[in-house]
This record gives sequence, C-alpha cells and structure tokens, in this order.
Amino acid sequence: MLVKLFALQPAPALAQRLQAEGVRIRRALPPDRDRVIGFVRENFPEFAAETACAFSHLPVRCYIATEGKNLVGFACYEVTAPDFFGPTAVLASHRRRGIGRALLLASLLALKEFGYAYAVIGWPARDAVAFYQNVVGAMPIPDDTLGLYRDMIEQG
Repeated sequence: MLVKLFALQPAPALAQRLQAEGVRIRRALPPDRDRVIGFVRENFPEFAAETACAFSHLPVRCYIATEGKNLVGFACYEVTAPDFFGPTAVLASHRRRGIGRALLLASLLALKEFGYAYAVIGWPARDAVAFYQNVVGAMPIPDDTLGLYRDMIEQG
C-alpha cells in the first residue's frame, strides 16, 4: 500500500488523549533494545527479526507504546527497505484505543521528516487494510503480490 506523506498531519489531540489515559508513545532508545525485542518475540514472534533491525540505526527506527512501565505496542519503519513502514502490532487487550493509529502516525511522520513524499506499507495483514485506508488514506499498489517479500526464505 502507498501513503502520501506530504498530505500527512500530526494528531495532537490523539496524543493528548492517550497521555491522559496513561499511554505514552515514544521512540525506542538503544537501551530499550532487549526489552522491546523480547516483547515482540513473546507476543508477535513473526516480527522479531525486523524489529531487531530497527535498533541497528540511530535514531532507532521503532516507536513504542507504554502504559505505565509496560510495553503494549510497537511500530517499526525503514527496517526491511528504505521508506517502508512496519512491522507493527498492539496487544489485543489494548486495541481500539488509538494506540495503533498513534504509532502509525509517529512512524510515518518520521519518514516524512527524512524527506520522503510517499511511504510503502509492504505487507499489510488483510484485516489491517481498511485501517490503513481510513487512518492515512493508504492506497493499494496494483499487481504487488507480496512485493519484495515474495523471495523470503520459508521456515521448515
């Protein structure tokens, strides 16, 4: 899916509401590496390798959502390919609160700050397509069956 970054605007009201609820969205720091990767490995193991790549850059290419001292979600960008968003996930118990939206916006705005005009959501889950369309106006890329992911090594 393709997102027009030049049209993207921050959502300060969302950030304020989440903060009032005790949810903080921030860029992960290098010392967060083991905890974040452990959280992803435990809850979303299919995303652990890409998340680890996010920590090989400075600034780290991963935003996290915390409630108190607990991780509840994450979003990475520019880890699989330049200008790509993902992987991302929020614990099922914390969904439908705007956390995924806030993580998505933070990541895409970071890509916009890099100077990109568009971003690619490379392999959206089927049930997330409508979310991306509604939140950031993402558009399907015609004839892009798995894109660069088509050559991944399969697990045996």
